[in-house]
Amino acid sequence: MGCSSSRTMTEGRKEKIRRPKTWKHPQPISRAELTQMGEEFWDTAPHYGGKKEIWDALRAAAEEDDLSLAQTVIESAGVVVQNADLTILIFFWLGSKYKLPKYVLRDPSNLITTK
Repeated sequence: MGCSSSRTMTEGRKEKIRRPKTWKHPQPISRAELTQMGEEFWDTAPHYGGKKEIWDALRAAAEEDDLSLAQTVIESAGVVVQNADLTILIFFWLGSKYKLPKYVLRDPSNLITTK
């Protein structure tokens, strides 16, 4: 089944994506530490499977503040959204499953902010 639009697996209809629900890191974390975790994830994720081009599109969507633009990026890449919060996505052409950690999609509630 070739599908080039973003759909939920369970409902089979187009659904708007959203950011994951608020989450809390096990310990308070600084912006620098969070950024480092994200960079490490994006640098290593393609080595565990999937296509680099899809990972690049997912990163662009994850880093986009405008969710409608992020959705367009995902749809253009031919990725199907399994979870509307972008934590699980599937690229059906090759049967690859992509999982994104919450920390690349949304800041934790206990992010240390400096004033």
